[in-house]
Amino acid sequence: MSSVYVQGKKMPVDGIIVKGRTAVDESMLTGESMPVAKETGDTIIGASMNKNGSIDYRATKVGKDTTLSQIIKLVEEAQGSKAPIAKLADIITGYFVPIVMGLALVSGLVWLIAGQSFLFALTILISVLVIACPCALGLATPTAIMVGTGKGAEHGVLIKSGDALETIHNVDTIVFDKTGTLTEGKPVVTDIVVREQSSFEKATLLQMAASAEKGSEHPLGEAIVKQAEQDKLTFTDVSHFEAIPGQGLLAEVGTATLYFGNKKLMTEQGFSIAELELKANQLADEGKTPMYLAINDTVEGIIAVADTLKENSVETIEALHKQGIEIAMITGDNTRTANAVARQAGIDRVLSDVLPEDKANEVKKLQQEGKKVAMVGDGINDAPALAQADIGIAIGSGTDVAVESADVVLMRSDIKEVLTAIELSKDTLKNIKQNLFWAFAYNVVGIPIAMGGLYLLGGPLLNPAFAAAAMSFSSVSVLLNALRLKNFKPTLAETVSDK
Repeated sequence: MSSVYVQGKKMPVDGIIVKGRTAVDESMLTGESMPVAKETGDTIIGASMNKNGSIDYRATKVGKDTTLSQIIKLVEEAQGSKAPIAKLADIITGYFVPIVMGLALVSGLVWLIAGQSFLFALTILISVLVIACPCALGLATPTAIMVGTGKGAEHGVLIKSGDALETIHNVDTIVFDKTGTLTEGKPVVTDIVVREQSSFEKATLLQMAASAEKGSEHPLGEAIVKQAEQDKLTFTDVSHFEAIPGQGLLAEVGTATLYFGNKKLMTEQGFSIAELELKANQLADEGKTPMYLAINDTVEGIIAVADTLKENSVETIEALHKQGIEIAMITGDNTRTANAVARQAGIDRVLSDVLPEDKANEVKKLQQEGKKVAMVGDGINDAPALAQADIGIAIGSGTDVAVESADVVLMRSDIKEVLTAIELSKDTLKNIKQNLFWAFAYNVVGIPIAMGGLYLLGGPLLNPAFAAAAMSFSSVSVLLNALRLKNFKPTLAETVSDK
């Protein structure tokens, strides 16, 4: 089966190009923000977008065999293999109930054997059962979780389960996807370099390049046009335009002939780039994409474009480091670009050139090192890793598949809310432990009294009505303690905002 796909059309299945050249936007699946040059013999991934050329490609994988279907399968497998977290309250209650029933029967029989009346023994038995009712133990965990998840939603952190809320604070490694998570996901103009002794100014170079790119749907071209619009530059009429797939473009802008593109384009057209090549390499080392601009017969300058870090990325990673958490970045980008972004953000570990189906395996490798891993991502390609991680955290503006696979969703799409999730988890677990302690301590004190401890010392016998009142008070105290979580404030995230 063979189909022709033109500019701006989405390709439905995996295949191989049999005719033509183009640039394909694979960001939905690979996370790579820059289009990938494709020509005859290259593979096509289903759901990717054909950007600026016409191709004839033959389907090689359909249905369950496509890359997208394999990703869905990986998500299902990872979700099915995740073990639930045991509740501390369940463990205590499992031992507590039979022990209390045994103590009630034994204490009643002992008093009966000791010569007390049947009514006395029955009163003892009832008092023990009533005062030791495990209501407080049963309420300790769910009430704190209910209040904690509510406070999370109030601060833009949607936590899908109590298991996730209890687990987040144990994380010692967080893996961030790069594109759209740490970075904006959209390229912008970062540098304009003019060669020495050039008669052109930076604004003129930008104006001419933007005029040539005005009708382009290429993300790099769109970034240049957007920058020119922001600078309120006037566009010049273009009498001729020719896209050169994988290299750049040729255009007649006003009276000038303009070539705009990568090093390969300049070399093939016979232009000298010696004066600007060192600067271009420096820009590339910084994770930027340098594009040469030749006007008539001379390379006049470079316009660099990059996918920049989000506003709070560096501060958030710094705050996470202070919490003793190791930070890793995972991306489909090449090693050079990935390392440049990691240096800017202060990231400990870089996992680059990672294919979509391999992201979950990279998370699994970290888990095999004994690490408790959280994964933060936003794309379809992140979904298997989100499901595989101990805690999956999705950016709210991400794809539906990512949001569905995650345990936590950051509704404000700001990664500083990862700090809020961790802080809330710590406070909630602390509250749960307080509830369990006081519920258990209450029973440790109350049960001996209900068994006749005070009566043996010459004191009164506990009336079952008072035992019921004491039991009710213990439940109320647990609820009141859980409600203290309503005073929670995300101090760590607020610190990042203050910066």
